[in-house]
Amino acid sequence: MGEWEYRWTKEGQVTNGKLEGKVALITGAGSGIGAATARLMAQAGAAVAITGIPDDGVISVAAEITASGGSAIAIPTDVSDPDQVEAAVSQTVETFGHLDIAVPNAGIQMHSEDRNLHELPEAVWDRTHDVNYKGQFFTCKYALAQMVKQGTGGVVILTASITALRGTTPNVAYATGKAGIVNLARHIAVHYGAQGIRANSISPGALERTPDFDLHPNPVGRRAEMVAKIPLGRLGTPEDIAPFITFLATGDASFATGANFVIDGGMTVI
Repeated sequence: MGEWEYRWTKEGQVTNGKLEGKVALITGAGSGIGAATARLMAQAGAAVAITGIPDDGVISVAAEITASGGSAIAIPTDVSDPDQVEAAVSQTVETFGHLDIAVPNAGIQMHSEDRNLHELPEAVWDRTHDVNYKGQFFTCKYALAQMVKQGTGGVVILTASITALRGTTPNVAYATGKAGIVNLARHIAVHYGAQGIRANSISPGALERTPDFDLHPNPVGRRAEMVAKIPLGRLGTPEDIAPFITFLATGDASFATGANFVIDGGMTVI
């Protein structure tokens, strides 16, 4: 358990000082997994840069954290634009002095438009990969450049999906991008380990709200279908995922790198 004592809030989340003095940049942090992770990392003592779009969500989460006594800044960022990502890393360092943790998490899911590979519009493929795959590439690129420059190591935790591990989803652009993210984490682990930089990916299962949930053609039907496939009998929440990401950022996970952690209520074992 390490030298610290875990304390649990009424929501069941760990709150401790395991990230005191650390600075984290989290993309897609205006909602969902990114927002939950930002809140938990702030509780653990990290200063957090809340990045992503739309602006309102990013600003709101940062304000919530600071109002609770945490340290956070909002940096509205479109991760598909490398200049904006580079600027977000620079602003984080200018504000907090360094960067220790990067969580490339921003993602979209185009649902009914992302299917039937032989009919898939190139624009759907490109838009999905621009955000989900290239967006994580840009985040890793500029975060790693800063970490290498600092020379003090670092942690990168990428958000993949169980769709990276299976061929069942009809959303082919989404699934292939997530599969690439798993191997991107492995690449970083191998090629930056000697510099004290660890990298892992996490693969969440079916959550109560998918990216772009409101655009799903049948959210009620999806819920029933997914629950029936999960041994624990429920869909996941961002609060189920954030503790794993936060743990991987701490020193307790100092020997974990190059792995993909599945958090899916048992869905992939059926």
